[in-house]
Amino acid sequence: MTTDNRVTIESLDQEGRGIAHAEGKVIFIEGALTGEVVSYASYRKKPSFELAQMTTLHRAASIRVEPKCKHYGMCGGCSMQHLDSRVQVAVKQRILEDSLARIGKVKPESILPAIYGQAWGYRERARISAKYVIKKEKMLVGFHEKRSSFVADMQSCEILEPKVASLIEPLATLLAGLSIRDKLPQIEVAVGEHVYVLVLRIMAPLSCEDEAALRAFADQHVVQFWLQTKGPETVVPFYPLDAPELTYSLPEFGVVMPFAPGEFTQVNSQLNRVMISRAMRLLNPQKGERIVDFFCGLGNFTLPIARSGAQVTGIEGSDALVKRAAQNAASNHLSVNTAFSARNLFEMDEAALAALGRFDKWLIDPPRDGAMELVKSITPEIAPDLIVYVSCNPATLARDAAELVLRGYVLKSAGVMNMFPQTSHVESIAVFVRS
Repeated sequence: MTTDNRVTIESLDQEGRGIAHAEGKVIFIEGALTGEVVSYASYRKKPSFELAQMTTLHRAASIRVEPKCKHYGMCGGCSMQHLDSRVQVAVKQRILEDSLARIGKVKPESILPAIYGQAWGYRERARISAKYVIKKEKMLVGFHEKRSSFVADMQSCEILEPKVASLIEPLATLLAGLSIRDKLPQIEVAVGEHVYVLVLRIMAPLSCEDEAALRAFADQHVVQFWLQTKGPETVVPFYPLDAPELTYSLPEFGVVMPFAPGEFTQVNSQLNRVMISRAMRLLNPQKGERIVDFFCGLGNFTLPIARSGAQVTGIEGSDALVKRAAQNAASNHLSVNTAFSARNLFEMDEAALAALGRFDKWLIDPPRDGAMELVKSITPEIAPDLIVYVSCNPATLARDAAELVLRGYVLKSAGVMNMFPQTSHVESIAVFVRS
């Protein structure tokens, strides 16, 4: 760490860090907000920039609030709790617009109103670490510390679904008493509408006493334990075996989605409903249209599209997710106008895309890497009239937007969806129309 320096914060970056300039360098300062005067200590130095932590707040901004979580600043799970929740949304909107302008050299014709929901207690999916610390004779259960591989010493969490948050301390006590407490590095949490699932990653067999302790905990706290011994394919239910299956529902579209603990679903089910509703309004699927849902997962957008009567094809890289999507279509009586296939969309080319035929409309919902190979493969013969692009990374959305403009599209609208309040994650949606 260097000695303290005093600077004025000029703006915020994509990670929610304050940006200042000192001695010809850009300084990115964690915990600082626009307009504030702070002192900082650098923890990483490069020729043109430094990464730093705020050490002293000399003049606070009006948008600063007291963090709700007592572990904030030590735990690495959140980075924006010191910023008013409503202002967080505005910051993310600015990050989206700046990314589109700076990286994509594009500007949407209109800005969509931001989508946001509850600011706390929203997270229904999480991967939580566990570590038995011999020197402390204590089991730690929580997220990693900021900029560290150490597990944070947590007793609570303000963004986890409230019941899950209330289990942090009881889980630590339970795991500390197991014979394999030093061979249990992770707990995956999945909350459904009718069941709470805790997947224990175990590196050694449970003893009979361990199994009895897990059963007693499950009965007391009304949760279901699953076990994972190796890769994701080894995840199996342990107790109770008669628990309801994991599901989430989309009432607006009459859809119920079963899913397994390891399968990808959005962490914020309330906002997921609002996001799908907006995507459907923007896509406006009509009976008789041919629509494709790229990176379809287990059918989160595919089945609502199908409910409109359109013929929809879901394409996803994972064979297991494609199988799950087809099962979900069948259970919702939507098999007749859905089809699914597994393809590596990061290796798409013009010939492979042309082989799918032309679709009237596209919905794209890629991971953080974006969909560059897919959009680069668009030719005039198969170009859709409309593309709705759901993004979890403004930088790759902006990059792909530039490519779509080159291929004759206009960015009609874009806006943010605050799927992850209190964090720097920026989820957004954009609409491209063929000019």
